[in-house]
Amino acid sequence: MQRVADPPAPPRAGEPVEAPLPALDGRRARWTEHRRARREDLVAAAVEAVRQAGPEFSVDDVARSAGVSKTVIYRYFSDKEELIDAVLQRISDAILLPRLLGELAVERPDDRTRLHVMIAAFVQLIEDEPELYRFAYAQAGRSGRADLVAGTERRIAETLGGLIAERLGAAGRPTAPAMTWAYGVVGMVQLAAHWWSGTRQVSAAELVEQLTALADLGLTALLPAMPD
Repeated sequence: MQRVADPPAPPRAGEPVEAPLPALDGRRARWTEHRRARREDLVAAAVEAVRQAGPEFSVDDVARSAGVSKTVIYRYFSDKEELIDAVLQRISDAILLPRLLGELAVERPDDRTRLHVMIAAFVQLIEDEPELYRFAYAQAGRSGRADLVAGTERRIAETLGGLIAERLGAAGRPTAPAMTWAYGVVGMVQLAAHWWSGTRQVSAAELVEQLTALADLGLTALLPAMPD
């Protein structure tokens, strides 16, 4: 006769009671991962649809890009608005922020070079991805999406502000103006670049030089010299 296992002894007074381990459902975990990966693939297809069709892309454009039916799209996104939010997040996290924050993180020989490289990277992004830029900018004023777009601007401005504050602090000067100056530079570059993207009154190289000169002139007068 098979022996029935004894029940576990009750815990003694004062001993912690271990919670039972949750049952692992391998199939559910695999399905969750499959759904996440499939959704990411569809977001990538939507980004390509924006590149091809422009900011007013349709769900049909995304379906063609992904090689699926519209029905499949709606299995993973409740509506086009949710898809647009996912595309904006992808543009911010995978395209815009890595390029600009990466340039800010690299040590440069002087302030002007650092400004020039950062501004050039932003202008080059508009050159390389004109439809994605137009799409992101078009969403900035729409209800519910301003925070997402502003969040990208905030990440860049706060990174620049941190560098400015570090310089001020090292020189024993108040760091309070750092964020004002950082947002001023980021806002100036963004607004001027947007004007330029629609007019092209000067070349990209001229735009970068003009914006660098303006930003550098202001910060050079305000910041202590870089340490040797």
